[in-house]
Amino acid sequence: MENLPDNKLLLTKASRFCAYRDRCHQEVRKKLLDLGASSDQSEEVLAELIGLGFVNEERFAQLYASGKFRQKRWGRNRIILELRKRGLTEYCIEQGLKEISDTDYLSTLEFLIAKKRKTLALGKQAVIDHKIGNYCIQKGYEPDLVWQLVKKVDKSSR
Repeated sequence: MENLPDNKLLLTKASRFCAYRDRCHQEVRKKLLDLGASSDQSEEVLAELIGLGFVNEERFAQLYASGKFRQKRWGRNRIILELRKRGLTEYCIEQGLKEISDTDYLSTLEFLIAKKRKTLALGKQAVIDHKIGNYCIQKGYEPDLVWQLVKKVDKSSR
């Protein structure tokens, strides 16, 4: 017989892990498996953690989306990608994205465009616009919106 830790010990360790910051199901499962739990044990403990309110994927998605947007200025596409990597449902992802207001989103994108424009040396406007656009798209902003704002800012600066 395997030497598995008991559920009470796993619950204590996992609850401390979840109390530190919000976690998604995938992170908690991985932690429980790292602690030596069987897959059945990890599911039981995870269910108990959900019941106790330690794990809530909707809350995780909301905090993750708002945090990454405000701290790292990520766009919606990047946030969606990262939440999908963590195995969240489309419903939870939608709830997370509701934390980002459209006005904040547009003003942040405009800020990023202006900030990036200041860092680029003088040169052909098309090359500069291309670099700015690529930078914003890599941060997860929608390409159509990026190019629209790059052109808008470009026209207003002339």
